[in-house]
Amino acid sequence: MGHRTARGDEEFAEFVLASSARLTHAAYLLTSDRHHAEDAVQTVLARTYAAWKRVRHKDAYGYARRVLVNHLIDNWRRPIRELPTDDVPEVRAPDRPESLALDRRWLAELLDGLTGRERAVIVLRHYFDLPEADVAAELGVSLGTVKSTNSRALAKLRVAAGDEARESCGGVPR
Repeated sequence: MGHRTARGDEEFAEFVLASSARLTHAAYLLTSDRHHAEDAVQTVLARTYAAWKRVRHKDAYGYARRVLVNHLIDNWRRPIRELPTDDVPEVRAPDRPESLALDRRWLAELLDGLTGRERAVIVLRHYFDLPEADVAAELGVSLGTVKSTNSRALAKLRVAAGDEARESCGGVPR
């Protein structure tokens, strides 16, 4: 039995190495906060480890992704505990993103304008490239809800991206 447990731990360690970066990036896309994303992934990995005997020979990554999305949705439903401050956050100068880091921040800013469900649909559908039916199953909603939410969220992103583009052009629409 000890050998079997050790092998399971080795498999889990390999899983963590192979999936942590992608889970963290997905969590960042869903939260726009690096620290919250890292905390969420730690929670997800702990929950995945607890269920490892059941999921290791199935789709362990799919299981972890679903736990991640569910965990973050649960957090969105909780009341916000952050207190307002008098400090104004630094605003990024309107410039053209020239690196991957800037692109990611820009995308995170755009995603901030979406509701939790819209964000989850966009990330699952377009980042994970899941079919609409799989997104519906992961979120526990109907296929029609996924389609309408995706459409509405993409429209919001287009408007937000357009506003960003207009700001970087001196406020004059082209």
